[in-house]
Amino acid sequence: MATTASLETGSVITRNTIAPVLRDALRKFDPRYLRHNPVLMLTEAGAALTTIIAIAEPFVGGARPSGGTDLPAGFTWMLAVGFWVCLFTATLAESIAEGRGRSETASLRRSRSVTNARRVTAYDALRDPAARSATIETVDARQLCRGDVVIVDAGEIIPADGEVLWGAAEVDESEFTGHPGAVIRQSGGDRTSVTGGTRDVSDRIVVQVRSSPEAGAVERTIQLASRSRRKKSPIEVAFNALLASFSLSFVFMVLTLNFAVSPVAPPVSIPVLVAIVVCLIPTEIAALMSVTGIAGMYQLLRRGVLVTSAKALETAGDITTVLLDKTGTVTRGNRSAIAFVTVGENSPHNLMRAAALASAGDPTPEGASTVQLAAELGVEITDTDTVGARFVQFSATTRLSGVDLADGTSIRKGAASAIAGWLKQQGTQPPREILKELKVSAHRIASEGSTPLAVAMKRPDDRGRALGVIHLQDVVKEGIRERIAGLRDIGVRTVLVTGDHVLTAKAISAEVGIEDYRGDSTPEDKLALIEQEQKLGHLVAMSGDGINDAPALAQADIGIAMNTATPAAKEAANMILIDDDPAHLVDIIEVGRRQMATRGALITFNFANDAVRYFTLFPALFVGVFPGLGALNVLGLHSPASAILSTVIFSSVVMVILIPLALIGVPYKTRNMPKALTRNLLICGISGILVPVIAIKIIDVVVSLLPGF
Repeated sequence: MATTASLETGSVITRNTIAPVLRDALRKFDPRYLRHNPVLMLTEAGAALTTIIAIAEPFVGGARPSGGTDLPAGFTWMLAVGFWVCLFTATLAESIAEGRGRSETASLRRSRSVTNARRVTAYDALRDPAARSATIETVDARQLCRGDVVIVDAGEIIPADGEVLWGAAEVDESEFTGHPGAVIRQSGGDRTSVTGGTRDVSDRIVVQVRSSPEAGAVERTIQLASRSRRKKSPIEVAFNALLASFSLSFVFMVLTLNFAVSPVAPPVSIPVLVAIVVCLIPTEIAALMSVTGIAGMYQLLRRGVLVTSAKALETAGDITTVLLDKTGTVTRGNRSAIAFVTVGENSPHNLMRAAALASAGDPTPEGASTVQLAAELGVEITDTDTVGARFVQFSATTRLSGVDLADGTSIRKGAASAIAGWLKQQGTQPPREILKELKVSAHRIASEGSTPLAVAMKRPDDRGRALGVIHLQDVVKEGIRERIAGLRDIGVRTVLVTGDHVLTAKAISAEVGIEDYRGDSTPEDKLALIEQEQKLGHLVAMSGDGINDAPALAQADIGIAMNTATPAAKEAANMILIDDDPAHLVDIIEVGRRQMATRGALITFNFANDAVRYFTLFPALFVGVFPGLGALNVLGLHSPASAILSTVIFSSVVMVILIPLALIGVPYKTRNMPKALTRNLLICGISGILVPVIAIKIIDVVVSLLPGF
């Protein structure tokens, strides 16, 4: 992923982004924005009230004593400035996170600045699939809609997410994936999907738009994380409600404080009461909760993962089970025919001819390679062989495809069990020895990690018969074993789920180190497996790329689609792996866990801070009336006024300290999460006490030098 130097080096803000970030932080003072964050809204209300009192004080005889203690001149103004600075640092945190996001997505937006697209007005897939003679109109790419067909020539930018209908081309996706070099995208098979903003570097292709430029996966990710009013995740919403309730309890306390102490002590001034609220409400947590979410989203974006749901990122840290589809995820997905295996007394010629006819209308790599292998072995079919034929496309439910010829002959290819079922439907029960031979051949091929496709034929004047098996071989992706080992190391269980033969699933699982497997799985089976895992209390991530994976992707707690996935799979998923690398499954879970650990660290640190601030604020309230309260001044602060002002200043300073922590995240070890959690809580708890003790004391020494303090 193309990144700025600042992001690679980990700097929080750069010279070029200072001014926009500061302006954005000030714009967030707008109450219409802050009303979404009750804690910050309360801080702004307190700052505004204190400012009004500071303006009015010269006209009403100056600042009034607070709790029996005279306050120095200008004290109210200093508190007001401190409150505004505290609010500014809070809004600055989110502005910095969004500023980093804007820097990260700058290259993505530049790549998507396509102004024109060549749209086919009446595309005819049968007579003119290449759209050579079609009427073409040039339109603004933003006018493209789902279903439009566009022409992309070599050197042009693909205007929107879509699917290649005709042709093959090398496409440069490095702007998104960060990997140099081009990838092949072609019609048919599993490599049809193209991403808006990528560049065609070789040949002419015809693309059908699957989503408008504004609704593409990249644009949705940019909008989700970079807009100022992004939709908060469920955890953020729930936590904001908790923080609001917590803050209201402090408001109730200060509103009733003077009434409660009125029999024995003079009232505490309003600016000091506001200081208690501002310093003790969880401002840091309220400001930084969304920052951790934005930071996590862009950490994944830099690693090649598009996140289209804030909820999915939060769920990632709790994932315990990952379901992996075989084709396109674990293997390359370009299964090719390498041999024909006959059964019974059928001749190789009859098997190859039947297999080629059944594959003539199959544009997938499996179908094309079957036709090609038959031709290489001397059995070549022509267009006249399929005149009047009706091709039957593959269905994940029936697990069959094939052709019905004009003379009434039906040919099917598919799983051995599906072929046996089809023959039975045709009124033919294959002889037991043929079924056994078919199963043995399929078993042998599947046990090698390859895919067997049985072939059967039914003539109108003859019994249906099984002819043999096509041997399809797929290639496991490089490094997939290390990726699976990475998941196992962080305590995540892996399950291979595929529609291929169970022995194929077993062989592939053993080869790459996947713990469990399910073969011969229909879309309903995959969906049922996810529901079963969820009922057992597991959070499930599903990785897939086919149309048949869409229901499972939608049901899973996290649906992860490859960038080359079908449009249906992409729409059902809430994360997309831009470079199709399963290694990012580890990245997703690690970033999710780091986000959880960071939020826990911030909460622990903030509550420890509050414990110290209690000891700096409450003794100062009534020490003028009850000198014995001075014993609680454990930090030895100079005076009540300096103690209160120093605490307010610290509340602003600590936010600046915590911003890098929220953006980068806390270090932790994934192999022993309970131990790491305990260690982080201990470290954050201790530092949450030591940091304010040291900082407030230093600030107090400086404040005590001011006149009147």
